[in-house]
Amino acid sequence: MKKVKLENKEFTVGKIVCVGRNYAKHAEELGNEVPEFPLIFLKPASVLIHSGDKIIHPLYSDEMHYEAELVLLITEQIKNADSEEALKAIGGYAVGLDMTLRDIQSKLKAKGHPWTLAKVFDGSAAVGDFVSAEKFNPTFEEFIELKLNGETRQKSQLKNMIFKPAGIVKYISEKMTLEEGDLIFTGTPAGVGRTVPGDRLEASVNGLPVLSVEVTA
Repeated sequence: MKKVKLENKEFTVGKIVCVGRNYAKHAEELGNEVPEFPLIFLKPASVLIHSGDKIIHPLYSDEMHYEAELVLLITEQIKNADSEEALKAIGGYAVGLDMTLRDIQSKLKAKGHPWTLAKVFDGSAAVGDFVSAEKFNPTFEEFIELKLNGETRQKSQLKNMIFKPAGIVKYISEKMTLEEGDLIFTGTPAGVGRTVPGDRLEASVNGLPVLSVEVTA
């Protein structure tokens, strides 16, 4: 079982819920429509890794992309939450990477098939250390940034998210029960791109610990 730590407490990760196309410019760069409501997909907890770990590039893909994201840790069970309950259920925040096999995704989408296999390879969800909601209360003026080998590739303010954290949690809780230990990846800004073995990725949000991982063959 995969776990994350928030201060002195460990949480067993149940499911990883991800939001797609939550920054308009990212939707546009991939030729997708800007969504009217959160676009949701899932990753199993087994794919989770932590800062300092390595991402093994799958042999069956030639185009693995990085996607830096703000990640929410759910610390209480909720269902059909209102906005206040949704915000209260977010116990911590971290920086994350939602890794995507873009070539596999494109082929599956072209055939009208689900693109799960582009998202669920081992190491495809990485998280940094979590900070409690009491210590990190986002103003949405913060910048989210991804550096590839020291060069900035993604940078945007959190206010550019179409759907903010409380709204995302409220929406998801209307569709499924959220449980203690669930993680929510809130979407990535424009600037996604290919990464290859030997690359080092650093993702950051002002006020949160930096997430650093290395890509290996």
